[in-house]
Amino acid sequence: MIHKKVSMKNVLGVISAAILVVLLQACGADGKEGKGNLNDKKAQLDKLKTEQKKLNDQISKLQSEIGIADTSSAGKGKLVSASPVAEQPFEHFIDLQGRVDADNIYYVTPRGGPAQAKAVYIKQGDVVKKGQLLVKLDDEVQLKQLQGLKTQLAYAEDIYRRQKNLWDQGIGTEIQLKNAENNVNNLNDQINTVTAGWEMTNVRSDVAGYVETMNLRVGETFGGSAQPQIVIVNSSTLKAITDVPENYLEKIHVGMPVNIKLPDVDLEFNSVISLMNRTIGINNRAVTTEAKIPYDPKVHINQVAEVRIKDYTNPHAIVIPLTVLQTDENGKYVYVIGTENGRKIAKKKVILVGEIYGNSIEVKSGLSVGDQLITEGFQSLYEGQSITTG
Repeated sequence: MIHKKVSMKNVLGVISAAILVVLLQACGADGKEGKGNLNDKKAQLDKLKTEQKKLNDQISKLQSEIGIADTSSAGKGKLVSASPVAEQPFEHFIDLQGRVDADNIYYVTPRGGPAQAKAVYIKQGDVVKKGQLLVKLDDEVQLKQLQGLKTQLAYAEDIYRRQKNLWDQGIGTEIQLKNAENNVNNLNDQINTVTAGWEMTNVRSDVAGYVETMNLRVGETFGGSAQPQIVIVNSSTLKAITDVPENYLEKIHVGMPVNIKLPDVDLEFNSVISLMNRTIGINNRAVTTEAKIPYDPKVHINQVAEVRIKDYTNPHAIVIPLTVLQTDENGKYVYVIGTENGRKIAKKKVILVGEIYGNSIEVKSGLSVGDQLITEGFQSLYEGQSITTG
């Protein structure tokens, strides 16, 4: 029967001192022997491990005895809070930052080469239709050519009609008729060629979309700038582009679920990885992935996207708060509520942990559904300590 109150602090102090003496003795012996023999060192290590195990067993035994003998908290115990352990879904995500892009981005250029803009019919932000006229370029040369060719054609057609009438009357030669006909055909071909060139002075949109970039004014040369002057974006097919570090490559693949948030416009989308490059970037050591997002007028190209790639899920996991997890020389552990002789005590449970995400951690083993996990007041608990719940 124990007549004096046992101090946990004093007991642990004595044991710690004992461990220190053992280590000092080992260090002293090592100093005397110098490098020593490898087998001697291994034997010494095994001896220290055995002594450490004995000390750990003594600590556990003393903690249990102190819990029984500690009458200072009898009837009340240390106040703690607890929650029952239950199964719940657990998901792990890779959190990255990406940007918004579009599949269909068109850089408008003049098909006939650089020319001066006579008229501009759009401005930045306008929505345009396929085939819509965007810019009218200088067409003075083409118009003069057309005017001259049409005059020549009218004369050639008149000659052909006269030659045809004479041929019908049996006058003239077939060669004269064919030459007149060829002149008409050649002039028509020339007019068609010049007309096609003139049509190139009408700059039209090849797609429906909105004007993302508009850097052209009347009088400026269109097509002579190194930077795109007109950019049309078809935003019906948007995507989030993300660079995934190479250390995650074994965890990701096409088809994986992705959550995409656009914080600037408070939008959120669920998608999947639709494309994953096969090349690792030399500078950023990452691979580029794409995930489709639906059209929304609030979404803009190059907008910041917060991308979460779901790389792990367990629908029936035991999950605990990360804050309750503790570590000692035997590994990771938590405290649960146990009972002994009709009173509540703190019971230490060594656990094997899995994935960690946010403030939650998955427990692979060591806890069971229904265990009362101590979530508050666990910091200074010891095995077998009397507790009470608030």
